[in-house]
Amino acid sequence: MNTFRETLSEGLVYAPGVWDGLTARLADQSGFSALCASGFAISASLGLPDAEMYSMTENLEAVRRIRGASRLPIVADIDTGYGNAVNAARTARMFADSGVSAVFMEDQLAPKRCPVATSDAPTLLPVKEAAGKIRAVRDSVGDEVVLIGRTDGIGEDAIRRAEAYVEAGAELIMPISRGFPTAEAWADLHTRVGVPLMCSLTAWTWTAEEFTPEVLEQIGVRLALLPTQILLAASTGIRDSLQRLSAGEPPAKVSSDYMEHTEFLQLIGFDEVMKQQETYLPQAIEES
Repeated sequence: MNTFRETLSEGLVYAPGVWDGLTARLADQSGFSALCASGFAISASLGLPDAEMYSMTENLEAVRRIRGASRLPIVADIDTGYGNAVNAARTARMFADSGVSAVFMEDQLAPKRCPVATSDAPTLLPVKEAAGKIRAVRDSVGDEVVLIGRTDGIGEDAIRRAEAYVEAGAELIMPISRGFPTAEAWADLHTRVGVPLMCSLTAWTWTAEEFTPEVLEQIGVRLALLPTQILLAASTGIRDSLQRLSAGEPPAKVSSDYMEHTEFLQLIGFDEVMKQQETYLPQAIEES
């Protein structure tokens, strides 16, 4: 079986953003080859904005639920590492022990500012400090996990940071679209840092519209996240159903627009559990 690192070396990988066992199972059954434990989606599932409001433990609990529902490789968002280099090393070690295949960490000063949710430029750590966190994570997890360095820098500063992160042990670089606003700029970054890139194809952004598979291949992207697409789809469906029900529409009419109950039972694995019960429970053993 290929490792996730080997899978990335073979070509472009898409990873949808999931936040719990159900979304992980759905993505798994839809034919994806990797999952992204999306910090944006995990935060939203707690009713919170993506502003590092949740703790490392809450993030780790979500990742463990995702791992429990799917054996696909997980790319985990560990935000700023939840502290300094020593904290980040412990964070990465705990996520590696939970079974993730890759982690990405940004170079912002905590608490982070999500670039797709605010127009304010974030405060970045000094390059040496940010590179030190990358090095600490690499020393903590070794080759067990693919380490992705994210920079929220702009232009030449971002390139200088990315080069330092690669030297410190990052295997991929994740720039933000505000720092590299054209495909040509992404291609130049890829050439200068000499490692593959990771891109976030956040819904309703220009990267989601313009970065086709062909473009992603051309600019050196090997890992493309889909962090908010299914979150928006689920939120839209839930909101619309609730509004219809609260307006007095018959429940049977509302539910008739969605999957049948028996299909959902199959989705969440009732058939698998019943087979296990037949195999292992005392009654089944006595009858065998």
